[in-house]
Amino acid sequence: MKRNTVFTATLQAAKTHRWLSLGTALCALSSVAVSLLPPLVLGHLIDRLTVGLPFPFYLALVYFGSLVLEGVLTAAQETTLELFGQKMTHALRTEMSKKLTHLPAATLAAQEPGAVAARFNGDVDAVEALFTSGVISMAADCCRIVSIFAVILRKNPGLALVLLVVLPLLAAFTRYVQKRMLSAQLENRKAVAAISAQVPEALHNIRTIHLLGLENYMERRYDKCIGRSYAAVEKTNFFDAVYSPVVLTINAGVVGVVMLLSASGSPAVIRLFGMSVGTAVAVINYISRIFAPIESLGMEIQTIQAAMAGVRRIDEFLAQPEREIPAETDVVPRGDVEFSHVTFGYDAQEILSDFSFTVQAGQQATLAGRTGAGKSTVFRLLLGLYQPGSGSITIGGVPVSQIPDSQKRRSIGCVEQHFSRVPGSVLDQITLGDPLVSREDAQKAARLAGLDEVIALLPQGYDTPCTEGLFSQGQWQLLSIARAVAADPGVLLLDEITANLDARTEERVLEALRRASTGRTVLSISHRTGAQTGLIIHL
Repeated sequence: MKRNTVFTATLQAAKTHRWLSLGTALCALSSVAVSLLPPLVLGHLIDRLTVGLPFPFYLALVYFGSLVLEGVLTAAQETTLELFGQKMTHALRTEMSKKLTHLPAATLAAQEPGAVAARFNGDVDAVEALFTSGVISMAADCCRIVSIFAVILRKNPGLALVLLVVLPLLAAFTRYVQKRMLSAQLENRKAVAAISAQVPEALHNIRTIHLLGLENYMERRYDKCIGRSYAAVEKTNFFDAVYSPVVLTINAGVVGVVMLLSASGSPAVIRLFGMSVGTAVAVINYISRIFAPIESLGMEIQTIQAAMAGVRRIDEFLAQPEREIPAETDVVPRGDVEFSHVTFGYDAQEILSDFSFTVQAGQQATLAGRTGAGKSTVFRLLLGLYQPGSGSITIGGVPVSQIPDSQKRRSIGCVEQHFSRVPGSVLDQITLGDPLVSREDAQKAARLAGLDEVIALLPQGYDTPCTEGLFSQGQWQLLSIARAVAADPGVLLLDEITANLDARTEERVLEALRRASTGRTVLSISHRTGAQTGLIIHL
């Protein structure tokens, strides 16, 4: 299978949105080209006036028109860059979502949910910045610096030589300041995180704090974190305050040196630095314009560095091996459930060893055993969430691993101990967006679970938005039964679903289960001896 990366995903998105990609590049290049025009026109206009020529209104119109066009193109560049970045990140999140659904359950279980979420949010946002304020912006700024330098070299070779010395020094100074500011910002983030962590900690341990008289200790800890944050902010403000005056001083110094040299009277110096009044105005304008992109380059380099770390983490996520997806068939396995010499474990811990059992079609069986014996593991293996190390697991003679995803729900239904609500209506809770489960199927399942009358009393019936407090605990369990049987599966798995119910509610749920179990092969998990029915399978 072809390995997808951030590069391949974004390249494909750029090809898909080729006109947007082309428009973004053209806006950036046009903005750079047009930015060269106003100083040239202004210089030419001033030179004409200084020699006594009539005021050229058309040049004035060109000058102001070029300023307006520059502003429009700059706004267009920013807009297209933002839109381009959104398209790229949308494509990347789509690719990551596809990857997430194709990862084995064991792989997902081994990962921290927060780490996975961070890849979808923080890392992808960093990659978006790679486009909006990173690579493309840096390329545009580099073009701007080179083009302005080329014009200055043509107008004033001496100034070009001065800039060859000054600009690298300014770039190094800019980089130094930005590194120090970034370091201070990271220190501030750590301090703020520590401050935020202390609030819930104090609330959680408030009784212990009062009991042991630790109020002053907690205050000192809090003040220490605040002090770290203030120190970091002050450092950031210091570098921010220092940088702009230094740049302005360098700008003024370069202009002053060039002006003095141009008026020196030395023929050799004048050949390098001599210029007209209009050229001087244009050159001064260009000098101010060349410093801004140099400052931006430092920020863009930082953005690219931060984004590349996100790119590496996303590439690691996309590089994970996917589960094998069975080929699509119209066959829905029904019949005997059989475990044959199954061995399985989590990491180095073996849970099942040479484990075998058979539950015949239409038979009911209960998995019994101590906590940790592997009852839930049997369900996960039967659902295909994990693959056994050895042995085989079949339904109606068909290996579970070969049941297509589209048919799995029609083969196995599972009633879990806790109902997992999905966004949407009551109908959505039953169908789960499955196009093969019709509204009529959902209503039939609800009637079978004994929940149809309750749903009918809701404001919008089956179309009522499903919220947390819409049903009682017992009704949620009935809804779980309806969800499990909506696709008419041949096998029904019951995961200790009456464990937290009162006696009256338990009776209603058990009655619904008896109706739902008719004609189906049923496997249940129960820790209570009295609840064990049918074939008892000991683990």
